[in-house]
Amino acid sequence: MAKRYVDINVYTAAQQRLEFIFNEFDNVLVAFSGGKDSGVCLNLCYDYAKEHSMLHKLAMYHLDYEAQYQMTTDYVTETFEQFNDIKRYWLCLPVGADCGCRMDSDRWIPWEKGKEDIWVRNMPDVPYLITEDNVPFDITVGQRDYDVQDNFCKWFTEENGTTATIIGIRAAESLDRFRAVKSDKKVNVYDDKKWTTKISDDLVYAYPIYDWETSDIWVYNAKFMKNYNHLYDLYYQAGLNIDRMRVANPFHSCGEETLALYKVIDPNNWGKMVGRVNGVNMMALYGGTTAMGWKNITKPDNYTWKEYCFFLLNTLDEKLRQHYLDKLKVSLKFWHDKGGALDDETIKELQTEGAKFTNHGAISKTSTKDVVTFNDYLDDTTVTKFKDVPSWKRMCVCIIKNDYSCKYMGFAKNKTEQEKRKRALAKYANL
Repeated sequence: MAKRYVDINVYTAAQQRLEFIFNEFDNVLVAFSGGKDSGVCLNLCYDYAKEHSMLHKLAMYHLDYEAQYQMTTDYVTETFEQFNDIKRYWLCLPVGADCGCRMDSDRWIPWEKGKEDIWVRNMPDVPYLITEDNVPFDITVGQRDYDVQDNFCKWFTEENGTTATIIGIRAAESLDRFRAVKSDKKVNVYDDKKWTTKISDDLVYAYPIYDWETSDIWVYNAKFMKNYNHLYDLYYQAGLNIDRMRVANPFHSCGEETLALYKVIDPNNWGKMVGRVNGVNMMALYGGTTAMGWKNITKPDNYTWKEYCFFLLNTLDEKLRQHYLDKLKVSLKFWHDKGGALDDETIKELQTEGAKFTNHGAISKTSTKDVVTFNDYLDDTTVTKFKDVPSWKRMCVCIIKNDYSCKYMGFAKNKTEQEKRKRALAKYANL
């Protein structure tokens, strides 16, 4: 799947996509996060709608995660006030948001009732606010945030007619996003437009700036003098790489390395965040270091890695501890009874270090890997492909990383976890 370049710039291409969208659908609903990409999408849509007398078609919504930089809250507030001639929706709902900090769960719930005393912020006082008390569609507390957004878009469509939801995905951000938008295998598109995802006959997700680079975002803001979240200025001053500048759920695992910036940029909110979600302070201190799960972590000298593993497990609450114990039981049985496939080089390294294992021979006549079983995990190993070999140290790394699915231990996602991932990716595409 190669890139194909055309003789127009990305701004003109985006205008052509907006022309199609506004002429094709009754409504254009912009998902506005407060970040740079969604901000550009909103400005592009508003300017186009105003120029072509279509503001009546335009709407925007913001899913508020409660814990965010004050600068983000200020920017979102200013933007909602600025675009006061379109339909607006500000969602403060108890969604289940991904969390890479907690040791007791893989998610956290903003705006949860009964915890008002530890909320990072008070709910905004605006007439277009949607909360648990007045939400017009069905939700359950802790429901995945992507599911809630999908349900909101479906409700909006039922109320207002055919809708194109504008999402600020850019293919340049990752290969996955490039494939989500432009894959040749993508079948659920609208009118043969690869930059769309057809959700139903009346609802389509559209990505009009999918081919923009990060530099295009900032050139657009500068050339057309558009307002943006000035948190990015502080990120830049802090020396943060542009690929790490995130404006989203702060406890998400992909933001663990920048969480510490909250302490400097927004100390007032930081103090509340520490008390809001378990493990935040540790993540801020050690995110991106060996303490967060690199291969070369250390243990107390008086422990074996097996002993240290059970010590770590005993620090967790019962539910999470049992979750890891269940994964451990399955893994131990797999490596004892069935065995895993290791290449010749790894097997030679194991033999050199004196590891105890049984080699059952090649998987097949054409395979270059042998099936290997172990009576027990190795305590530790120095093999190059550390993640291919079962060891108690590897399990320790898994626990310290808060790797709930135990991917570091070689587990594929089970049916429930696969469904979670599917729902998370549904915002972008169904491949």
